[in-house]
Amino acid sequence: MVSQLRSAVLATAVAQLLGALACRGQPPAPAGDDVARLIDSLRPAVEKAIGLRFRTPPRSAVRSREQVRAYILQKLDQELPAEKARGLQATYRLLGLLPDSLDLRALLLDLFTEQIVGYYEPDSTTLFVVANTDPQLLRLTVAHELVHALQHQYLPLDSIMRQQGDNDRLSAAQAILEGQATLAGLQVIVPDQNLYAMPEFWETYREQFRTQQRTMPVFSKAPRILRESVIFPYLAGADFLRWWYGSENRDTQPYGPRMPVSTEQVLHPYRYGRGDQPLSLRFTAEEPHVLYEDVMGEFDLRVLAADLAKAATEAEVQTPLPLGWGGDRFRVYETPAGPAMVWYILWDDVPSRTRFLGTSGQRLELRRRLGYRMELGNPMIAGHPATRIVIAPNEWLGWKQVAAVQIVP
Repeated sequence: MVSQLRSAVLATAVAQLLGALACRGQPPAPAGDDVARLIDSLRPAVEKAIGLRFRTPPRSAVRSREQVRAYILQKLDQELPAEKARGLQATYRLLGLLPDSLDLRALLLDLFTEQIVGYYEPDSTTLFVVANTDPQLLRLTVAHELVHALQHQYLPLDSIMRQQGDNDRLSAAQAILEGQATLAGLQVIVPDQNLYAMPEFWETYREQFRTQQRTMPVFSKAPRILRESVIFPYLAGADFLRWWYGSENRDTQPYGPRMPVSTEQVLHPYRYGRGDQPLSLRFTAEEPHVLYEDVMGEFDLRVLAADLAKAATEAEVQTPLPLGWGGDRFRVYETPAGPAMVWYILWDDVPSRTRFLGTSGQRLELRRRLGYRMELGNPMIAGHPATRIVIAPNEWLGWKQVAAVQIVP
């Protein structure tokens, strides 16, 4: 659900490549001319890795860490204004994914400031790098961000990243963009190896990516939903692209109508390959006091399941077994006694619903807040098995007539 937050800065948290990039220190800040020359030297390799050519050379600039933090704050103000932040925060708190004491916007500002080594900004068509970046890490970062610059010449990145109302679709799109940049950036750095045909390299890189993230102070202390949401587009997106380049689609780009539209498709490419499409839901009536409305999707459901199970590792998030998710939609309301939530989930079949109710459904009830009640319903919506979850204060007036949904034709 935090893809809005990641896309607010379109930033890259590039893990260090193998042990050679693990060194620290304070090398000289790269000059603007040095970055421009590095871009020129890497551009042909990026074009070869992606299979597209730059229409115009990207611009570049160097920014201090303080300037980057100011930029992130500006983007948060634009893409995550206070009202939307309150809605996201209330949603996560109701599900027990964020503690009540945590300020989401403040944490995100610190988290992205810590993560960013470089970023491509579609608005100015400029590739920015952070001063005092290790030279070897700088090379990998520039290669990664050059992919985004190239993508932007064939895709409306700014429009894609500002989609509203379907966070799951936005997360899927960002996974494709970041996954392609991750794989292509690595291929540029290791040009003599076919990384797509080296699963052992990819497994090493995946583990190193997570290990490196855990060394970052803000990331390591962040709640699971934020940690996994930072990692998801890079690793799950790269997994999908590795499948893509080994399929009959290998000579095409996963852009436009071919871009996946759900995190389920990203996590389970074979479902994408067979044309499995999510169903869209909408609430049947406008209501007062709606604070936030969106789609969770399979990835957020998977993180919630792992958190409810108190899993010690991320295995539950990365498991290859699909949940049977078919679509969902939720609303969060403001009430005098605290936020209330109504959430509908469509399932592929009744066994999928039964598994959810017997695991996450029961555990979610145990997480119920003081002064709240929770109800799990099992409606059929246009012939599809569904689950309705209502989490609200005991005295919420909405209990008398809970909002209904319908499938969008």
